[in-house]
Amino acid sequence: MKDDQASFTAFMVAYMRAYHSTHETPKIFDDFLAYDLIPEEKRSLIEQYLTPWVKQVNDYEDTELCFNQKMISEFLMQGINNVASRARYAEDNLAKAIQQGVKQYVILGAGMDTFAFRRPEMLEKLEVFEVDHPATQEFKLHRLAELGWKHPAKLHFIPIDFTKESLVTALTSSSFYDPDVKSFFSWLGVINFLSRDEAFATLRSITEIAPTGSMVVFDYLDTDAFIPEKMSPQMREFKDFLLKIDEPIITGFNPATLAEEFACLGFQLNENLSPDDINGCYLQGRTDGYHAQEHGHFACAVVE
Repeated sequence: MKDDQASFTAFMVAYMRAYHSTHETPKIFDDFLAYDLIPEEKRSLIEQYLTPWVKQVNDYEDTELCFNQKMISEFLMQGINNVASRARYAEDNLAKAIQQGVKQYVILGAGMDTFAFRRPEMLEKLEVFEVDHPATQEFKLHRLAELGWKHPAKLHFIPIDFTKESLVTALTSSSFYDPDVKSFFSWLGVINFLSRDEAFATLRSITEIAPTGSMVVFDYLDTDAFIPEKMSPQMREFKDFLLKIDEPIITGFNPATLAEEFACLGFQLNENLSPDDINGCYLQGRTDGYHAQEHGHFACAVVE
């Protein structure tokens, strides 16, 4: 993404959450506020990008183009299910963490997240910190002011460029964050856009700024998504799309070695869900026939 512009994928993810909440059955995750955070011009731009992805296959006479449109549409719906599932996974784990004494919720790469306005019953039990790129966060604050949404006293905004700044420095700049209080971190839809070193540096920072028993929930693509002969055709199309909007994905993790790598960072990897696991947890009984995103994984790790 460009340093002076809000992340386009942040708007797309919010659009996907809203689309799922409005159109899909059964609902995995109900983000009934997401559409409000997307200004009309941004929504129109997203729909302009997505139109060729969701056209009916019979609109096309060319066999090869017809196949590509069907393939891309399927992957788009997988992506929507993935976005809804990972949001549900994070908030399900947060609810459990609150019962275990967590009192701070740090949303890394928050984008157009609506938790603090959508879940007041959970907000009253937490201090919530939205940590994101300064340009994206500035846009969101301006949008909240336009909407006239009241800023909850327990919601705090922390700007950070994950490629240049330390999470420790960013969080300790806030007088509201307490490094001695058990905390819950969610990091969704960000890791793939960072280098491996940048991702690991931020994860290591969590162990420096949060006490034993704190947790992080995150999603990632497996390394096969970055190997041409192993990636699915849909993933290839998706990567090309992200490259065109100047927000390429560059990093994946190996599910087989992740527990060992996280142990070196100071975490115990408690859960590491595969696409099949995600299907079993959240996507059974879907009427659209689509399933978890290929190569996509959700995981939860605990600070040791």
